Amino acid sequence: MFLTLALLRKGIPGKQWIGKYRRPRQITWQMKRNTLKNLEREAENEYWISRPYMTVEQEHGHAAERRAEAWIKIKDAKFANFPEHKHITDHLSHLRITKTWSS
Repeated sequence: MFLTLALLRKGIPGKQWIGKYRRPRQITWQMKRNTLKNLEREAENEYWISRPYMTVEQEHGHAAERRAEAWIKIKDAKFANFPEHKHITDHLSHLRITKTWSS
């Protein structure tokens, strides 16, 4: 049945680029070249990842000081926008307008 369909039908039914019976894509030399470039890049990345720059002992806690400084910078930046302290006398000073020493 499939051989008959393959031999007798004139084209691909429906949309030719999607579906179960879609038209196969032609593989061009650019596609092969790009695939080879990607595989070479991936192999180089694997090479460099497999060779660590620091030993495990050197790596342990090597960035603690830098992270602490960065955290202090972030904290100071947040506190820079913090409004100044206000005392209760600033809020309630308008209530003592009529108060005098004699009363």
